[in-house]
Amino acid sequence: MGVLDECHYNVGIENGVSVGSVAIEDAVRVLLLGLGEDINREGLRKTPLRVAKALIDGTRGYHQNVKDIVSGALFPESGLESSVGSAGGAGGLVIVRDLDLFSYCESCLLPFQVKCHVGYIPSGHRVVGLSKLSRVAEVFAKRLQDPQRLANEICAALQHSIKPTGVAVVLQCSHIHFPNFQTALFDPNHQGCVKLSVMSGSGAFDDEKAGIWTDFLGLLRFRGLTADDAHSRGSLENSWCPSRTICKMAASDPSLLAAVSSILYALGEDPLREDLVDTPARFINWLMNFKNSNVDMKLNGFVRGSKRETSLTPPRDFSHICSELNLPFWSQCEHHLLPFHGVVHIGYYSSSRIISNVGKSLLQSVVQFYGFKLQVQERLTRQVAEVASSILGEDVIVVVEASHTCMISRGIEKLGSSTATIAVLGRFSTDPTARAKFLQIIPSSA
Repeated sequence: MGVLDECHYNVGIENGVSVGSVAIEDAVRVLLLGLGEDINREGLRKTPLRVAKALIDGTRGYHQNVKDIVSGALFPESGLESSVGSAGGAGGLVIVRDLDLFSYCESCLLPFQVKCHVGYIPSGHRVVGLSKLSRVAEVFAKRLQDPQRLANEICAALQHSIKPTGVAVVLQCSHIHFPNFQTALFDPNHQGCVKLSVMSGSGAFDDEKAGIWTDFLGLLRFRGLTADDAHSRGSLENSWCPSRTICKMAASDPSLLAAVSSILYALGEDPLREDLVDTPARFINWLMNFKNSNVDMKLNGFVRGSKRETSLTPPRDFSHICSELNLPFWSQCEHHLLPFHGVVHIGYYSSSRIISNVGKSLLQSVVQFYGFKLQVQERLTRQVAEVASSILGEDVIVVVEASHTCMISRGIEKLGSSTATIAVLGRFSTDPTARAKFLQIIPSSA
């Protein structure tokens, strides 16, 4: 694929409707049926359309042209020669830092976040408008990618389009990392994201040991990045995406695999491309875990009957609020089929300061049980509160804090945002002082 004439987008328009959108919507319906869902239930009716819109917008780089972006954005600037560091201020390094981007991982079709730093050395008495560096980077981010190829393509496109003395690109990437779905209780030390830094250079930056790299990375050190952190071109193994470490499904439903392949084609990709051949199986493997999860068994015999039947219900003492904080959960947004994850905080009244280990394990099971589904955070919060009240007594407060992948990949692109929801029962619903007291207990780093 060329870096300048990149127009192989296959989505046409018929009667005002995107052909690609229709194909993706049909594929998403097949996937939802494969999950055993009712595609006509409230909350899922428009999911195929929402998924299609997000994917098409998130891969719009396939039909954007770097030449169109850079054309007319080169400006004359006297004193800039085709040399580095010569007298008279020639060859000054220009860096644009902290460009927030997201891209879709070609191995699993889940979005990953990118912090992009781009630098170049002007030549030929010309500089480029700084905003164009961001726009060129976004062209290649809005495609199915892996970090190193993304860095290489941004670098090559800028080198060819503005013809500077050199270009340097450093990306700091973060990919969501789901825990082992077969583990009933999550490892508290599990890291929610895989992080990776990569670099690419051309021209004066082609030699990774050149002194100009020291200048470039020196200007990034306040971002917590050093030369040792960045992986050079071609030095990575195929282990960036967590899905590559997960065994393939022994037998995948051919109709589900075909549905994912049709999505790839509708986006303008070739499902038979080497790096995409196993992508449908990986995506299905991840998706079906929300159907095949066995965490349901953890609730047997506990969440039944009235609130007074369970032996775990502690006697209430309105003078003391107890809490279980930072119970991890992982879920999937039913509106966009994208993951979200975070922590659950539960407060209740008890004369005992610490619930038993059995009770804590049970609360984590409740959180997992309702997390491993197509969900919305508001419903998850309410469901956890209602079941927790049958275990802890009727006075319960639940706060859920989560990061949603859909917040970075469906047009609004609010990287770094998080969502908090709250559900209150019993005394917590009528006593603002009690609510405020519990909210102060929640650690700010949650």
